[in-house]
Amino acid sequence: MAATVSSKAEVAAALFHGFSERTRLSILLSLLEGEKRVVDLVDELGGSQSNISGHLACLKDCGLVTDRPQGRQTFYAIATREVVGVLRAAEKLLAVNGHAIEMCPRYGTKGRSTGAGYGRAS
Repeated sequence: MAATVSSKAEVAAALFHGFSERTRLSILLSLLEGEKRVVDLVDELGGSQSNISGHLACLKDCGLVTDRPQGRQTFYAIATREVVGVLRAAEKLLAVNGHAIEMCPRYGTKGRSTGAGYGRAS
């Protein structure tokens, strides 16, 4: 049975939810540079070892990163070139439309209203 638009959207929303959390996205962007250990990510991104490990477990459960044990260490990497493609596509979109996204009254970092609800303060 073919998946409906609604069910495809639900799965896609779950994917983008994974990308929407700042620490998980920071981990993925860091891993674009190559394999890293938890300690490397903690040093680079800040936060606790348990927090970074938890986010890596989430990313691994979703198939976005892989791990490679080597002795007592574990190295993490982006799982597929498709994940890299999504991150690179986001970089391109932000290069073109980043200002509008940043100023978005609902989700942007600078366009958020200080009043209750959504939209710009009058």
